Amino acid sequence: MSFFRRDVSNIEVPTAEQCLPGRETPVAVPDAHYVNGNPLVGPFPDGMETLVVGMGCFWGAERFFWQMDGVYTTAAGYAGGTTPNPTYEETCTGMTGHTEAVLVVFDPAEVSLDELFAVFWENHDATTPNRQGNDMGTQYRSAILANSPAQLAAAEASRDRYQALLTEKGFGEISTEIALLGDLDHNWYYAEDYHQQYLAKNPGGYCNHGFCQVQYS
Repeated sequence: MSFFRRDVSNIEVPTAEQCLPGRETPVAVPDAHYVNGNPLVGPFPDGMETLVVGMGCFWGAERFFWQMDGVYTTAAGYAGGTTPNPTYEETCTGMTGHTEAVLVVFDPAEVSLDELFAVFWENHDATTPNRQGNDMGTQYRSAILANSPAQLAAAEASRDRYQALLTEKGFGEISTEIALLGDLDHNWYYAEDYHQQYLAKNPGGYCNHGFCQVQYS
């Protein structure tokens, strides 16, 4: 028996004019990370850097990063789109322009960007545009949204390195969107309280992440 799997690779992110209007008021965010007790919202301690990544469903993606030494805090949210302060339900329509994403706040003296990129590349399929497993739509697209030109260049270098490894093993082309995020206050929106550290609150919850295809390092 064969099952039809819808091709969503040609779906496009809606233009700003097509996106839902959103709202001025942000969602309420918990004061502290459910796992490590650190704040989810800045200002963060001096020396910390931020990185935003999209790997499909943010529940499982966030857990990889909060488990890493050197990561100060993490949060689930929406990034890379247009609609201000979107809800989860709006994002799931595909009409906000955002992808489900994870904010990673880290100490570069303790964990390198390359170590973060290794977790990113190894734990989702970057070669499937607009889908991860059965999660389909532009809101599940793979993305690295950097906070500086230097971080952007490092992300592009990591993509090229991983593409060479994928090609050597016979896998396809990376579709990951790599761009500058810009201002955290206007290009990243926190998800609702119940999404934050979801798999710590719900250990048996849905997660479609795991080692994927080829080791990065």
